[in-house]
Amino acid sequence: MYSLLNTIESPEDLRKIPREQLPQLARALREFLVESVSKTGGHLSSNLGTVELTIALHYIYDTPEDRLVWDVGHQTYVHKILTGRRSAMNTLRMAGGIAGFPKREESPYDTFGTGHSSTSISAALGMAVAAQLSGAARRAVAIIGDGAMTGGMAFEALNNAGAMNANLLVVLNDNDMSISRPVGALNNYLAKLMSGRFYAAMRRGSEKVLKGMPPVLEFAKRAEEHVKGMVIPGTLFEEFGFNYIGPIDGHDLDALIDTLGNIRKLEGPQFLHVVTQKGRGYALAEEDCLLYHGVNKFDRDNGIVQKQPGKPTYTQVFGQWLCDMAALNAKVVGITPAMCEGSGMQEFAAQYPERYFDVGIAEQHALTFAAGLACDGYKPVVAIYSTFLQRAYDQLIHDIAIQKLPVVLAIDRGGLVGADGATHAGSFDLSFLRCIPNMTVMTPSDENECRQMLYTAITLDTPSAVRYPRGMGPGVAVVDGMQALPVGSGEVRREGRRVAILAFGSMLKASLAAGEQLDATVVNMRFVKPLDAELVQRMAREHELLVTIEENVVQGGAGSAVAECLALAGVRLLQLGLPDRFIEQGEHVQMLADCGLDAAGIVIAINNNLTK
Repeated sequence: MYSLLNTIESPEDLRKIPREQLPQLARALREFLVESVSKTGGHLSSNLGTVELTIALHYIYDTPEDRLVWDVGHQTYVHKILTGRRSAMNTLRMAGGIAGFPKREESPYDTFGTGHSSTSISAALGMAVAAQLSGAARRAVAIIGDGAMTGGMAFEALNNAGAMNANLLVVLNDNDMSISRPVGALNNYLAKLMSGRFYAAMRRGSEKVLKGMPPVLEFAKRAEEHVKGMVIPGTLFEEFGFNYIGPIDGHDLDALIDTLGNIRKLEGPQFLHVVTQKGRGYALAEEDCLLYHGVNKFDRDNGIVQKQPGKPTYTQVFGQWLCDMAALNAKVVGITPAMCEGSGMQEFAAQYPERYFDVGIAEQHALTFAAGLACDGYKPVVAIYSTFLQRAYDQLIHDIAIQKLPVVLAIDRGGLVGADGATHAGSFDLSFLRCIPNMTVMTPSDENECRQMLYTAITLDTPSAVRYPRGMGPGVAVVDGMQALPVGSGEVRREGRRVAILAFGSMLKASLAAGEQLDATVVNMRFVKPLDAELVQRMAREHELLVTIEENVVQGGAGSAVAECLALAGVRLLQLGLPDRFIEQGEHVQMLADCGLDAAGIVIAINNNLTK
């Protein structure tokens, strides 16, 4: 089955394969993808949908001299396989293995590292302009998914690119038919026709002839737009200054290769609309592409076996709280930037559809939209991953915090996130949140505390954030009721001597284990801002050594807040947290251990400090 696939170690090998054998290669790639991802986990549906598109791009373009820039990056497994990394796919998303996203250090074919969406057009435009400035003939291609087209940055880039004459191709991988009518032979024929040199030359020649007759030229342009608008949904992109081509069947290799071959010869900004099917070629993924979007290891023949409900994850605790809170308060609304399932909002969306808002991959808009709701008396709850909140920092400061608007940020994936690696880790939020005036920042140490903190947040009339990690907590039972915590108060969880460990959020469990070994005092700080200054100062007076521990970078984080609070000569303070580097993918437990943030690492660090 893999005999043809095994001959390919680079796109140069791919381009030597006779065109009539490419459908056979596509079948082998799909078979290999399912087999490989079933053993490693990863993104499956999106990659099954881009098999033919990836083959065609590498077949026509002279990669890596021609630049391919993939948006988000979870659709690049076929790209990795065709660019010399097939044998490394068994290490996908593992410590020391290949990343689940494009990574410049990994391969010259990964021209731009990605993790967040809507960046590809900007980056590819930069590369196209660089080629133009240096007089190079290379081309730049941005491959963007339709979900990423909801991001404002994509439209900013389109607006800029359309005003330039750089040789840029934007490929819209429309993988759920959301903005397309059905495609077929007619659309494929029109795409080939409109991407051909004859059509382009005829268009330029007509404009030149008609320039002396402005009314006729305007009529001709309107007539062309009208005719194209009847068969293709390209008017918007034409208005941006692109030559729109498509939509074409993204699984028709002949149509893709012919069209891309024509486009590569054209000058200026081009836009190709390709329609693909998520999960293509694997029946189970075709039936439920969402279930097979991001998967753990599974049996390829029997598919994913749904786990029986166990102890809830923090995400599920949030989802249940949001439903319960909405039942109590008709002003509660929920907002997500395209992460309904990931943020645990499915049940809320089903129960309260009129109060549920998925704004698309538009984090900046999400926060200012929430600010507008808050201005008129609503209680907006924005469910957002820590890594994606980084994209809306200005809106948080300017539109929410300055105006003291009561927006609740439910920040998921705080801290390290395992296999998704550095681009998705929530390593910086405590640092960038605590420096903002008017903010309240909470870090729950268990599931029940998460629920109570969310309730505390929504009772405030100022902005607040509850920051919790990915996955399950320590297994503390969640109380159905809701009670607000005293703002800015920590609690002593273990009395000891000599050493006081001040734990923030997810680090409490490891701190308690270390405290038992060291006979140390352990404090659950709960609030990063406002900090329990009185408790911190008492711990400093009563102990030889204070230790702060957080799943956040040390620089500017919760430990820094403690240091600022003390500002006393003679106080010994050890700050433990994530190191000053980006941490690559791996198993979450091992990643924490490597950073010295497990119980054993905490004990070693404290003992080393005590002996100084």
